[in-house]
Order: sequence, then C-alpha cells, then structure tokens
Amino acid sequence: MTNRELFQNLMMYKGADRMPVVHWAAWTETMERWYQEGLPRKGDIHAFLGTTPHWTSIGANVGLFPPFEEVMLEETDETRTYRDASGVTCRAWKKRSNIPHYLDFTLKTPRDWEDHYRWRLQPDPRRVPGDLATRIEACHRSGLPVVFWTGSLMGWIRDWMGVENLAYFMYDHPDVFAEMVMTVADLVCWAADQILPHIRVDMGFGWEDICGRSGPFVSPPVFRAAVAPAYRKIRARLEQYGVSLYGVDSDGDVTALAGEWLEAGVNVLFPIEVGVWKADGMAFRRRYGKALRIIGHFDKMTLEKSREAVLSEFERLRPLMRDGGYMLMPDHLITPGVSLDMYRWYLDRVRELRF
Repeated sequence: MTNRELFQNLMMYKGADRMPVVHWAAWTETMERWYQEGLPRKGDIHAFLGTTPHWTSIGANVGLFPPFEEVMLEETDETRTYRDASGVTCRAWKKRSNIPHYLDFTLKTPRDWEDHYRWRLQPDPRRVPGDLATRIEACHRSGLPVVFWTGSLMGWIRDWMGVENLAYFMYDHPDVFAEMVMTVADLVCWAADQILPHIRVDMGFGWEDICGRSGPFVSPPVFRAAVAPAYRKIRARLEQYGVSLYGVDSDGDVTALAGEWLEAGVNVLFPIEVGVWKADGMAFRRRYGKALRIIGHFDKMTLEKSREAVLSEFERLRPLMRDGGYMLMPDHLITPGVSLDMYRWYLDRVRELRF
C-alpha cells in the first residue's frame, strides 16, 4: 500500500492498522543540532530517517502578483529592517530563527486595498507553473497524497495589515473585509479551473494561522458573515472536480472556529496544537463526529521530556487512531531540545504502532 492509499484509507474511514512514518520539519536550530549529532548535511533526510513527506502539493500562485519590490531600509550586524514582498515593513534577526517585528503596513484603509492589493489578486496565466505537466507527473510518481493549494482567506490579510489594524478593519469596514476574502477565494477557484482538470488530487489545503493561545483573531460572527461564503465557494469548486477533503492549517486554539470551518466546508484540521490550552482531539471527535478529520495533534513537547512521555502521548491518541479520520504527526516543528537519537527513537515507535 502506498502512502497515498494509506492516507485515503485513514481519511475516508476505510480501515488501516498503521500510521505513515512522516517527517515534516524542524527549526533551523534543531537541524544544526542534528548535524552535530550525525545527520548528514547533504543528501535526503527522509532516506536517513526512513520517513516520507506528509504529502506532495500542486497549485498556482494565488498570492500577491506581482509582489511588492523588497526594499532594504537599514542593516546592522544583528538585524535588518526592510519592506517585504507583501508591503510590510519588518525588522528581523539575521543569525537566528525568529518571527520578524512588524513596524508598519501598506494596507490600513479601504483605499489602500484598492490602490495596492486588489489588482495584485487577479487571474493571470503567468500564475500557473510553466512546467505543470512535469509537476503533475512528479505527483503521480511520488506515491504520496496529492493536495491542491487553496491559499489563505484570513491569515494573509492579517499578515498584510497586522493584527491590530485587522481587528479594527473587520468592524469598521465589514463589507470591504468580506470583499478581500472573496477576492482571494475567486482567485483560488480560477486556479482550480486551470489545474484540477488535469490531475486528481486527494485534498484541497490552505493555511490560516488565525488563532492564538486565547482563540481566534476573527470572531465566529465575523467568520460566518464575511469568511464562510468564500470557504463554501472553494468547497463547491473542489467538489466539482471530485475532491471531498478540504483542509486548513491553523496553529493556536482553534476550538471556537472548528465548528464554523466544518459548517463552511472544511473537514480536515491540522495540526490541532496541544499547547498550553491542552487541546483534545477526542473532544473534537465527540462533538463533530466523523465529519471532521484531524492531522497532527501529537504534542511535540513530549519529545523534549522523556520516552515515557512519548509513549503516554501515543496512548492518548490511540482512540483517534482506532476511530479513523486521523493521521499522526507532531503538532508543529520539532524543537531544538530534541536530540537526533530521541527523534529517531520516536520514529521507530511510530513504525511499530498497531491499533
């Protein structure tokens, strides 16, 4: 059974007694540690670890096109201050992994949207990869699940204007916010029409990261009014091409939006971070039944603690594994406190899982 077939069986409740052995990603500092502990700097990390990627993807550029010209504003030995490709002025550390400090935003008003952003989110043949046929063939050869990229309906807008500006904008200009969201959705649907007639994919998948430790940045009422129609439009287009799975990646506590996403057509959530709020995938399953699938949800911090903690985490997740509609992966990037030996031991235990 290929990993693609295993994924389909897991997500469609067709029965599977094991999990794919997946390596997703690690922080740069984690990788440096692993190189010191024996991971070759060159070569295929999956061949070394005995893992596979979680999936392969195909899609068009549904972001800002053309992007803003990047401009360096100031540079020191430790930091650089610049305007990035999305029009945001940032300051970032140069020598360590970090989220930049956002200093200013081009997008603040409805006029900014019209002048600088809306026209960058229109269909253009140049958005479609010129080597599409080659990419399609590579997807088929990979033996991995194939996902179609559906962009971001909220997270990109948050990035383009900042959390505080977004918080005011959604309430001061609700119709414009809804137009922003639908503009991205229309572009995603256009991209689907360019690509999905040529390849059968397993899932549409997008990114949001629209929640923090206290819940979502976009409230459920605003979501229902301004965002859900756009999700439904994408969902309908995916179904037109025989794609029944629609997933979203959002970190943070997604509890308040999970039902809203499901109602709007999203039926796969990733990664259901455990976090300080102790998210519980089985609680989601009890509330939403088998309509909602889950990917991820393994508490990555157990890998820094002990083998006993990892085994306990497997036991916590075993009911979901037995139930189906679940694919085991860490709930975020592997942290620098995890040794290469510990990570390889964890992968061996995943390899042995039966349920």
